[in-house]
Amino acid sequence: MSNKRELIELILADLNRELAACAQSAKAAHEAATHEESKAEDQHDTRGLEASYLAGAQMARIETLRKMIAQFQRAEFRDFKTTDAVAIGALVGVVLDGKKMHYLLVSQGGGVSISHQGKTIQVITPQAPLGDALLDKKLGDVVELEVQNAVREYEIISVA
Repeated sequence: MSNKRELIELILADLNRELAACAQSAKAAHEAATHEESKAEDQHDTRGLEASYLAGAQMARIETLRKMIAQFQRAEFRDFKTTDAVAIGALVGVVLDGKKMHYLLVSQGGGVSISHQGKTIQVITPQAPLGDALLDKKLGDVVELEVQNAVREYEIISVA
């Protein structure tokens, strides 16, 4: 993962695509909620109400996406040395049960997955159990995390 800036640009493009799709959906839901055909015909007709709830949920997602985009645009994503401890902005490679996985640790806005240079990178935050467990660890450390009543061992194989 030599070009972290390229990775961030891909994440931003993905978030902007989702934002555009949500904005379009919110507009459609708003129009459906306010359309004359959505007026309740009786007390059991909830089409308009359901459309307004959908529009409200879409607007909340739009606000979340805008905050995530702003965070990625403002954040400094420095390059880490192999001797550095994992911190916000680190791209961390781990092995779990023989499978290599990659995580980008950010202060907020986790939950995004992106494919970059043939690898899937999951964006996580310190609020996630794995993100919290990785903080301050170093290359070669093993992080144990209990998941569904089983202990999983994540060996850190790269910090960039």
